[in-house]
Order: sequence, then C-alpha cells, then structure tokens
Amino acid sequence: MKHQLKTEGKFTYLEAGEGTPIIILHGLMGGLSNFDEVTEHFSKLGYKIVIPELPLYAMPLIKTGVKTFANYLNEFIKLRGYKDPILLGNSLGGHIGLIHTKLYPEATKALIITGSSGLYESAMGESYPKRGDYEYIKKKAEDVFYDPAVATKEIVDEVYQTVNDRNKLIKTLAIAKSAIRHNMAQDLPHMNTPTCIIWGRNDTVTPPEVAEDFSKLLPDSDLFWIDKCGHAAMMERPVEFNEILSSWLKDRNY
Repeated sequence: MKHQLKTEGKFTYLEAGEGTPIIILHGLMGGLSNFDEVTEHFSKLGYKIVIPELPLYAMPLIKTGVKTFANYLNEFIKLRGYKDPILLGNSLGGHIGLIHTKLYPEATKALIITGSSGLYESAMGESYPKRGDYEYIKKKAEDVFYDPAVATKEIVDEVYQTVNDRNKLIKTLAIAKSAIRHNMAQDLPHMNTPTCIIWGRNDTVTPPEVAEDFSKLLPDSDLFWIDKCGHAAMMERPVEFNEILSSWLKDRNY
C-alpha cells in the first residue's frame, strides 16, 4: 500500500483522492492492497476512495457476522460524514455491501459487486481452506484466480497464517456460516439501488450463474463479464475492471 492508513475512534481506513466517495469493502481473505489499482485509478478521476479495515477478527464471536459488519460500515459512514457514497465490494465485501444497501438504502447511492457472496451458499463454505499443509493452501489460493500466478507467495502466506491461527479460523467459519444464513434471494427484488455487477467468466468460487442470478433479481442492475478471469477481477484484470467501472459511472452520471 502506498497510502497511509488513518485511524479515527475504532475505525482504521485508507483515504485517497477528492470527490464522490467510493467505499471499498474487502473480502474475507483479501487485504486492502487487493484494490491498489482501483485506488490509483479512481482517486485521480474525481473520486474519494475509502477502504475501511473490516473488523473480521476483532468482534466477539457472537457478533461476528455479515449484518454486524454492515452496521459497522454504516457507523463509519456516519462518523466520516460521507454523503451519497458508492459501495464497491468483492466476495464477502460484496455481501456486506448488499446487506448495507438493504438496511440503509438512503445511505447507498450505488453498489458495485464482483464475485460477491449472498446467493450461492456452497461458495462460502467451500472456498475457505481448512487447516492443512502449505501446498494444500497454495492450491486453494491459486484456484481463486484464472491465472494461478496471481496467487503470489505473499497472498498464500497470508492465507496460510490466517487458517493456522485458531482464533481467526473460528471467526472465519462463523463468518462463512453467517453468510449462508443471510441469503439475499428474497431481498434483492425489493432493492432498487443502481448496481453494477462485474464478474470473472472463469470464477469457480462464485460461478457465472451467480452473477446471472444477481442480474435477474436486482431491479436496476447491469452485468459485465471479464474473460479469462477468476474470483477477484479487480486484482486479476485491473485494467478491464477499471474501464468497465469508469464507463458505468459515467453512464450513470456518478
């Protein structure tokens, strides 16, 4: 990360650029650096990029879940006084964005989801590796991407440390179960917030049919595909991702 993290109260976050706030929500195994290319690109185009560190492992176990994180996000938005923020979430982050949009539609101007959980239940349960040897973890991390080379040693090391930390593993499983419980199929048809769906056509964690279901169920949504791309489009195909999102924001006058 080239940008300095800021702390205010219980919140730690990155902030870059000036303009319309785009709040980025990272996934369960994803760090803030996964969005470096998005941050660099949009912070120079009249947007304020904000990435809060989600308290995935800091909450008491009983409160560890997607709804708690959505409420945490709303507290953060209020504290910082962001007006009409756009939310962008990958994987679990997309799910948190969806729940926030459902609970606080007036505080979400638009939503962008990529490889999001929220519909496809087995994705959350199966995609997070069990404790195991390093090679097993490496293979699971590589499976997230179309090109396994994107899973650098740094990424694999981080996942390995997480799943071999007992406290983090327990919290990870709690979050996965919470995501399964908070299936959004019944909610989506009632959510009119404009939504941009950007999906890797080769995503094996949340396969293409998940994106199609999101597109069918969300009343005001646009679906875009990126070929030769897995679960984390903003990392694996950042140029295409940024182009699609730039065009969508322009078309919507955001």
